Amino acid sequence: MTPLCIAYLNEEADLSGGVRVMLAHADELIARGHSVTIVSKSASPSWIRTRAEWQLVTDFTELDASIFDFVIATFWTTLAPAHQLAGDRALHLCQGYEGSFSFYAAQKREIDAAYSLAIPRLVISESLVQICRQFHDDVTVIGQVVDDRFYRDIRKNISEPPRVLVTGAHQVDLKGVDDGYGAVLHARANGAKVHMVRVSPWAPARDEPSDIVADEFHVALTADAMTELVHSCDIFVGPNHKEEGFGLPAAEAMASAIPCVLTSIPSFLSFDEENRDYALFANEKDAIDLGERLLDLITDDELRERTATRGREVAEQFRSHRSGERLEAFLLARAAAR
Repeated sequence: MTPLCIAYLNEEADLSGGVRVMLAHADELIARGHSVTIVSKSASPSWIRTRAEWQLVTDFTELDASIFDFVIATFWTTLAPAHQLAGDRALHLCQGYEGSFSFYAAQKREIDAAYSLAIPRLVISESLVQICRQFHDDVTVIGQVVDDRFYRDIRKNISEPPRVLVTGAHQVDLKGVDDGYGAVLHARANGAKVHMVRVSPWAPARDEPSDIVADEFHVALTADAMTELVHSCDIFVGPNHKEEGFGLPAAEAMASAIPCVLTSIPSFLSFDEENRDYALFANEKDAIDLGERLLDLITDDELRERTATRGREVAEQFRSHRSGERLEAFLLARAAAR
């Protein structure tokens, strides 16, 4: 096998699941003998470690793309530069269709034009396939990546009161954080004692009821600190909306053997399309339904353990080596065909 030389185009390296996944792919490819460079408009992040080379640029046109077998776009604004720089060597790692996000509504026409470029697309979830094929039919599922540090055995004991984790930025509406707060308030109103743990890449929004409802609020945790915090919790609530491309924190919670309450959205349901017993599911944008399912887990020890066990089993598909195998096989096949 001839090692490949690969570049990822990255707009910014601020704390996010998208950056974590990109770096996990890079590290897995490097472990398999390939060379990976992150070409970014941001300096190398301090919140996570990576084995990849880091090339800081002010504009992607500074990149000499001729030395790379593939140039991989990672955000809609990097699609046109990748296509211009690499032509048929350009690829797109898609973790969610930005045109469906309300905060990009003003740019939707530009996003759709970028997606319509003839660039093969790698998606992390089956739920993204049909969305992406509206623009270009060359779409391949490589799956999501959960860092190996999250995986652990089933926990038998629950904290008193239970530590309930809700992640994501309140300022990003598709994260559904208000419904997470509502679920906790509903559980408390029905007699449950709940210790709410909030994690966000940003400080609380002005209209966020963090001081009133949350017992802990953590901002911009490093990858190691995030793992430690997740492992300290007992139940995960994922109130995300249907625009969510995957929902990495839910998969990390499942890998951590934490029982989950999730919304019935395509990305979460795609974790196992045959058996939906790996989490308790609630209606999207329905805080009361989320709160009822949260109460089910708080009050039923057997249900909590059974859900954690199945979630842990389903999360095995997200091991880095599994996604790495699929990604490497795709890249080698495309390189050979070209």
